Amino acid sequence: MNARLDHAQPYAVGLFRIVTGLLFASHGAASLFGVLGGAHGGGTVATGTWPGWYAAAIQLVAGALILLGLGTRAAAFVASGSMAYAYFTVHQPGALWPLQNGGEASAMFCWAFLLLVFTGPGALAVDGLFSSRSSASAGRRDGNRPEAVTA
Repeated sequence: MNARLDHAQPYAVGLFRIVTGLLFASHGAASLFGVLGGAHGGGTVATGTWPGWYAAAIQLVAGALILLGLGTRAAAFVASGSMAYAYFTVHQPGALWPLQNGGEASAMFCWAFLLLVFTGPGALAVDGLFSSRSSASAGRRDGNRPEAVTA
């Protein structure tokens, strides 16, 4: 059983990354463009306002990058930091626990993205396309043939 789960781990991490990135980008799109119900139940965040507009821009861009698996670790690091900032400046002053201060989403996104910083993008990531191409071309430059894949 463990061997099967270990084999599926990159795909589970990839699916986790895709769903988390989509949810995060949706928050940014809602705040910036008023889609999906808009910011705080309707409308958009005024352009350039601190910290709301910048947070929404980070959510949209970092969420899209994480969704695609492009620069995942860097995007997840920025996203995690933005959610830590949101939690400690917006939510935590209201109460200690996330359940009491409405900061569950910020706390969960922060830890989810921090996990992706350490695990990487998993399977189904654009980053994987670039790394496999660069490692294959590096092998050919050295005069070595790529090794055959055996399953």
